Amino acid sequence: MIEPTALPDNLLLTNLKKVVNWARRNSLWPMPFATACCGIELMATASSRYDLARFGMERMSFSPRQADLMIVAGRVTIKMMPVLQHIYQQMAEPKWVISMGACASTGGVFDAYATIQGVDQFMPVDVYVPGCPPRPETLIEGIMAIQRIIDQEGLPPAGHRRPLKLAIEPNYVPKPQPVGVPVTVGGKGI
Repeated sequence: MIEPTALPDNLLLTNLKKVVNWARRNSLWPMPFATACCGIELMATASSRYDLARFGMERMSFSPRQADLMIVAGRVTIKMMPVLQHIYQQMAEPKWVISMGACASTGGVFDAYATIQGVDQFMPVDVYVPGCPPRPETLIEGIMAIQRIIDQEGLPPAGHRRPLKLAIEPNYVPKPQPVGVPVTVGGKGI
């Protein structure tokens, strides 16, 4: 029989917190809000080649009440923003947000009155995934950053939700383009 005084204080609660964080980390249910080319890359990330199922994310949730990770991918216009805010408010706590791509993070090349110049002006963003569009590997790195935060910190205290504001560095190095391809016009080399 184990003496209760021989156990450290809060042993059960400490281990329970680890189990809850492990379960939450491995079962994030994303709510995609995707437009244009970033939406295609988000779909590619969920395909069999990159396999989001290994993170427990094979179930894309199109119901905000059942999602805990919003992925904003692509351009967001002024007319879309109230809808996006309403969807974010309907998500249950704890919730996290990934801003995927240059357009969602900074407006990208669309410096126009109708395009939002960064969704972080309207909602807290936890992880910024750079690129135009970002590769699936970069989005996966952003998801893993949120998982690391869940493991380390767990749930934020009630009423004290602050965005993480992490920026993921792309680790993809493009291969050099072929060199020495002759171009001819009318039989003459250029």
